[in-house]
Amino acid sequence: MKKTAFLSMLALLLTVALMSTRSLSDGYKVGDTVQDFKLKNVDGKTVSLADKKDAKGYIIAFTCNSCPVAKAYESRIMALNEEFASKGYPVLAIQANDAEQSPGDSFMAMQDRAKAKKYAFPYLYDESQAVARTFGATNTPHMFVVKKDGGQYKIAYIGAIDNNQRDASAADKKYVEEAVNALLSGKSVTTTSARAIGCGIKWKNA
Repeated sequence: MKKTAFLSMLALLLTVALMSTRSLSDGYKVGDTVQDFKLKNVDGKTVSLADKKDAKGYIIAFTCNSCPVAKAYESRIMALNEEFASKGYPVLAIQANDAEQSPGDSFMAMQDRAKAKKYAFPYLYDESQAVARTFGATNTPHMFVVKKDGGQYKIAYIGAIDNNQRDASAADKKYVEEAVNALLSGKSVTTTSARAIGCGIKWKNA
């Protein structure tokens, strides 16, 4: 009886542990349909996926002001928008860090960053962190390419921008770029995921 009780307690503890991490590990998988969302842009306006009726899809970047890796990839995110926005795949950047833990990622700091760097794409504040959790974003940067399919948006790629954090010119695998080019050509995405490398998102204390 004691052994049975011990095993039952162990199973319960494991279940609780899994439930506590589920919100961070679960999220969209390739092929999943994306729920639309509404987030505040740095200009104070609300932005959603439905806003651009002519969009073929989006390049969604979970990023931030303060992470060194996010900063290293900032110019590449800007370049992706410059390359693909006119082709129907604009960038939506989303900042989800808890500002209490990371003051450099406050909404005001986001506004300053977007202005200083002259972002040509929305920089959205996921203050509740609900969108980041729904997507399953864990890092900054963490990229999601979504394509429009029958009036809905579906996940086509998840992960890193490329395979060289330090030097964009040295990257020989440009995952996001290759994914969007494949979609624009009507082809299947060859590499649908790659591990996102960067700072962990600063989650709110429970």
